[in-house]
Amino acid sequence: MTTAIQAQLTLEEFLKLPKTKPASEFIQGKIIQKPMPQGEHSVLQGELCKSINQIAKSQKVAYAFPELRCTFGGVSIVPDVTVFRWERIPLLPSGRIVNIFEINPDWSIEILSPEQSQTKTLGKLLHCLSHGTELGWLIDPEAESILAVFPGQRVELYQGLAKLPVLAGIELELTTEMVFSWLNLS
Repeated sequence: MTTAIQAQLTLEEFLKLPKTKPASEFIQGKIIQKPMPQGEHSVLQGELCKSINQIAKSQKVAYAFPELRCTFGGVSIVPDVTVFRWERIPLLPSGRIVNIFEINPDWSIEILSPEQSQTKTLGKLLHCLSHGTELGWLIDPEAESILAVFPGQRVELYQGLAKLPVLAGIELELTTEMVFSWLNLS
């Protein structure tokens, strides 16, 4: 179960706290610890990053990050997968990637854990989209479905062989069925 700790902290104070495992997020003035990832979650997260990066990284279009803290719009969240367009990845003057991302992702992906609230998780995606994120996914392994969230709070349900929307410019074709087939390791 997601643990919410009532906090009288500012975002700046939250960011100075010691890191937790699993990660804690700061949403609407509250500290919320994410659930510990389990098997299905880990497989989906790893395969998504690998599949996206296989295409997008080599073409320098975008990069997918697992569990990357993003602080923007008054929150500090750690989506399961964030995808940033290549030209938006924050870099140091040397060209090396920064450690602290203070911008919204271009594509935010959340994988629902059994004890997570679908409403709260969808709320995180809607926050991202209200701050410039182009696409959000809420993956529900139990229902074998994916909710895609678009600007303007438009939400679409994907199941089976329906082709999933991806970030424009990434030549990746996935269906919901393909995503959930990653869970079968035999």
